[in-house]
Amino acid sequence: MADKFAVIGLGHFGYAVARNLAARGAEVLAIDRDIERVESIKDDVAYAVALDATDIKALSSQNVADMDAVLVAIGENIEGLLLTTVQLLELNVKRIIARAMADQQRLILEKLGVKEILSPEDEVGKLVAEKLLNPNMKAFLPLPDNYSIVEIQAPRRIVNKKVGQVRFADNYALDLITIKRVYEEYHDGRKLFAEHLINRPTEDIAIEQSDVLIVLGKSNDVEKFVELNR
Repeated sequence: MADKFAVIGLGHFGYAVARNLAARGAEVLAIDRDIERVESIKDDVAYAVALDATDIKALSSQNVADMDAVLVAIGENIEGLLLTTVQLLELNVKRIIARAMADQQRLILEKLGVKEILSPEDEVGKLVAEKLLNPNMKAFLPLPDNYSIVEIQAPRRIVNKKVGQVRFADNYALDLITIKRVYEEYHDGRKLFAEHLINRPTEDIAIEQSDVLIVLGKSNDVEKFVELNR
């Protein structure tokens, strides 16, 4: 049975989330008070409805309490964001995820009891800053206590070295989780290039120039590893 989600607010962020959820097989209810936004997404999701989400009767009529989660993606309208969130709490929605565009909004949402609060602009800002400062970094997932899971293009100095020679843990305080490697494959007589994971890389595996390393460690240790091996 498909997961069921409601996305309230179809600006750029909410629209993108709703479409991606639907593309991955979820049953999505997209809600916005703007009929044009609703019309623009109706062919991409299971249900698209134009209504005022601050109206508890209107929300209840869409059975939002039966959803696995509801994302409140209302952007500039802080009153609409907070009133919609309050109505969802009144309807005992099991999982509410709210978007906060400022620290004040986050604080109020926390006081209301919302456990999951997103700040996508901040996350994108961090990602862009990391990529500008460290071009070798392909992607990163920030974790508590200043840890991150980071995808790194194999630095020049460790290419052709074996994992055991690099000694990620001893020399850099990093855990090598996996390696993404490009392989040549043949399908129907055609040569293709496909990316696969080397799970739990053993010490005798040599690092290739095109490899992407996925490591876990503190952010400053990741930066030091990249800098020392440029």
